[in-house]
Amino acid sequence: MPRGLDNIVVVGPHHHEIAPDVAGLVRSAAAGDKSAWERLVDQYSRLLWAMTRDFKLAEVDAADVVQATWLRLLEHIHRIEYPERIGSWLATTARHECLRHLAASKRVTLVDDHDAAFSGPAGHQPEVDERLLAEERAQAVREAVATLPVRSQRLLELLMADPPVSYTEISDQLGLPIGSIGPTRGRCLERLRLILQPA
Repeated sequence: MPRGLDNIVVVGPHHHEIAPDVAGLVRSAAAGDKSAWERLVDQYSRLLWAMTRDFKLAEVDAADVVQATWLRLLEHIHRIEYPERIGSWLATTARHECLRHLAASKRVTLVDDHDAAFSGPAGHQPEVDERLLAEERAQAVREAVATLPVRSQRLLELLMADPPVSYTEISDQLGLPIGSIGPTRGRCLERLRLILQPA
């Protein structure tokens, strides 16, 4: 994922969210501020990739989880009740997406011990629906990325690589000045946000 600025706050599972303006970033992003959305992506992408590593997902599945998690935030950002806890919200959402991917790959239905699924065969349907929705979200992100120019697709691919690709390497591969990578990424994310914006 992109390294961004040196002062990016990395939020781990045992850290408090110390960015004083994180709630403001969420509200600004919800209001359509593309720089605020970009800062959220910069700040929390490493957290999401770390979550996929905890679940030992294949690279393609990990990328789907990260994309689906950002899409879920895009879908719900206007309804986030505690924006100051967005790191926890993203981590929980990524965990659920990881579980769905594992369930889909192993064809196993994941249910809670007290879930109504144990009452009969019809109980399996909600998990199937959730898995299908997760797959649809991931597909929507892939289709949105596919509408971007090839160079933009390649830029996002490099920025989402795990382990992260340095801006110097990206500059060399794409022939972009290092100083233009951030603004170009911002324009790509804004275009994706508009494409994926619910009607």
